[in-house]
Order: sequence, then C-alpha cells, then structure tokens
Amino acid sequence: MSEAFALSSPFNPAETSGVRPLATAGRGDRGVIVKVTGVSGAAEAVAAEELERRLLEMGFVEGAAIEVLHEGLFGRDPIAVRVDDTRVALRRREAGAVTVKFDGR
Repeated sequence: MSEAFALSSPFNPAETSGVRPLATAGRGDRGVIVKVTGVSGAAEAVAAEELERRLLEMGFVEGAAIEVLHEGLFGRDPIAVRVDDTRVALRRREAGAVTVKFDGR
C-alpha cells in the first residue's frame, strides 16, 4: 500500500489513559484541560450552550492547567479548583462537562 493511502495509526488506549471528566477528580489531582462542552451527562438547570459559555468565561479553556484544591464535606460537592491562576468553585455536575488529562494518578 502506498504512503498516500495509509490509514491512520491504530487506536492506542495508552494514549487516552488519564483522560476523564473533572467531576471524577479528587483533591490534589492535577492535569490539563483537553475539552470543554456543555454536556455533562447530568440533568442541567441551563442549556448546554449556556453551560459551555459560562465555563469558558470562568477560564476553563483547552490547554489550561487545573488542580483540585478542595472538596465539599457532604457528597464531595462542590469542588474548588485552580484553573491557571484563578480559583473557582463549581458543582460536580457542571464539572462533568470538562474533560481533563490528569498527571500520573
């Protein structure tokens, strides 16, 4: 087969390891945001487009460094995170709309 018609490389699950929604993160987890959508998988009070806009305005943009600083006492909700140099608190259901590539853990 010629190089011009070669298929893309096969799926490698190791390349996606550590990538999961921010809602699943625990205190001390660090990583880089890889995707922000308005769809979190939970029932939302606002439309998906509105949630995505709000997250982007708060600094949840692709490539931003993120660290989970604190979790609420009851149900681990809400969470406080550092996004680059900004600290933000949000509910886990909204955090489900942010996909992060976590370091190590």
